[in-house]
Amino acid sequence: MKRILRDYPQVSLRLEELDGRIDFVRVFGREGPVHIDVGSGRATFLLSQAKARPEVNFLGIEWANKYYRYAVDRIGRWGLANVRIIRTDVQTFIAEFVPDSSVNCYHIYFPDPWPKKRHHKRRFIKLENLNQMLRTLRPGGIVQIATDHEDYYQVIEELLIERADVLERIDFVPAASAKEGEFVGTNYERKYIGDDRCVYTIAARKKSD
Repeated sequence: MKRILRDYPQVSLRLEELDGRIDFVRVFGREGPVHIDVGSGRATFLLSQAKARPEVNFLGIEWANKYYRYAVDRIGRWGLANVRIIRTDVQTFIAEFVPDSSVNCYHIYFPDPWPKKRHHKRRFIKLENLNQMLRTLRPGGIVQIATDHEDYYQVIEELLIERADVLERIDFVPAASAKEGEFVGTNYERKYIGDDRCVYTIAARKKSD
């Protein structure tokens, strides 16, 4: 029997309901650290982290409608109060809706590498978007990235070096759902590890003024 996916208004944010920069206290109904998950997929990471860290407010961003609807249903069924998710273009959302110095951590796990050279401009992790994340990160805020694509990893490394004026490298902290030998604990990562593909991780912290 096909699973019926339900919408949960307390979980799903609507872009049309936002008026300018987002107020995270209003969205979550409380103060607290804000973590943004870029490309949430089916919300495996969001669910495990939200359960492990109830003091943190998690916002997931997902563009693919089929994954977004599934994620809303999963989060809603668990009844987690510290998770919200929105279906939108992440680049536009961060640039136009996320306030300055409001985010404690960005999680970017296995973003589409757009491997063909002519498609590289579509990659999310590029200088323009890195600068927007830096604008929105609090001092001491963190960016955590995992990818299975070596070329993309090298590009990201170069970007971090370019912004070494405000970023310092730190150790990557594995997710709550990560098992031994894993970093994120998602189905994608387990598939890549099963295929003997390397997983590259990067973590960096915004320097305090």
